[in-house]
Amino acid sequence: MSVISIQNLGFRYPNSKNWVVEDLSLDVAAGEFLSIVGGSGVGKSTVLRIVAGLIQPQFGKIEISGNPDQGRRRRALVFQDGRLMPWRRVSENIHLGLEGLHLTKEQKQDRIDAVLKLTGLTKFAERWPHQLSGGQVQRVGIARALAVEPDILLMDEPFSAVDAMTRRHLQTELVRIWQGSGKAVVFVTHDIEEATYLSDRVIVLGGQPAQIVREEFFTMEREKRLDSSEHSGMSERLMASLNDGIVNGGAGT
Repeated sequence: MSVISIQNLGFRYPNSKNWVVEDLSLDVAAGEFLSIVGGSGVGKSTVLRIVAGLIQPQFGKIEISGNPDQGRRRRALVFQDGRLMPWRRVSENIHLGLEGLHLTKEQKQDRIDAVLKLTGLTKFAERWPHQLSGGQVQRVGIARALAVEPDILLMDEPFSAVDAMTRRHLQTELVRIWQGSGKAVVFVTHDIEEATYLSDRVIVLGGQPAQIVREEFFTMEREKRLDSSEHSGMSERLMASLNDGIVNGGAGT
């Protein structure tokens, strides 16, 4: 069952003659972890922001399954830098995402407590953002997104600003959190190794306007992937398609 369906999506920026994407169609299954990779400027983040409802396409349709609920949001977005309010403590930053939802004070606190536990941040609840490491800031951003109980979690290169060791730890943590939440994830990255480790499916965007130029499905257990020849072959095919897409250029972000 698809939790989100994108049909014949088309978008270009105002005063531009070039389409970023045109006639792009994509379905995301409930509980699926999908990564989108592509060269810089091909339109990965643009597609994610359209799905998030932050920008409107010129044509096409996006359908999200399920019934609207005033106590939750159907989509939630995690940015590259966490985007925490420096004047709010960790728990208050998570509360920010719950503002405007029809929940009691007790229900909001229950949500906050639950996502703090899920992301391993319970003991950091009263800390200020400046007291956190880069990895902890990103976990707060994930916790804030999960607190609204979305059908789909959208992530825009959330680990690009942290060092390699922290990045690997966050990737492992994200898999654990995703498995515990049961949410569908759409994850934008330029890192093939990251995409193939995290995902059930990877698509490569390339060309101008951007199209899906390759799609790979992964069924092997994640801890076995990095040392598998089959997995390495898939990664090489994705990298070849990514390089082709970069050669063909891009028009978006």
